[in-house]
Amino acid sequence: MAYQKKKVKRTVSRGIAFIQASFNNTIITITDTTGATICWESSGSAGFKGSRKSYPFSAQMAARACAEKASKLGVKEVDVNVKGPGGGRESAVRALKEAGINIRSITDITPLPHNGCRPKGRRRV
Repeated sequence: MAYQKKKVKRTVSRGIAFIQASFNNTIITITDTTGATICWESSGSAGFKGSRKSYPFSAQMAARACAEKASKLGVKEVDVNVKGPGGGRESAVRALKEAGINIRSITDITPLPHNGCRPKGRRRV
């Protein structure tokens, strides 16, 4: 008989929160300081479907759920890294703060080209 190893719950006091806000969805990932994922949540996994995933309210609900998961594992303070142009940027940061997690710093890590690849043609409707 093969026994499954019991999953060990880690306790982490400080972490890094990555908020990836696209036009279609918002994904919040909380990692420890080495970068190993502790927990994550997205607007879709918070129960929103279709175009409602892009709303700031759905990002707020996802961030609140992710913060609750992280605080159960002992996370008390985070550095926030925000990436992308989506509408859930500020509301996700605000929800993390309201959930009782201390925010040490907020950094924008949106990738910007220094005149790299040629962009796609503009959308014509």
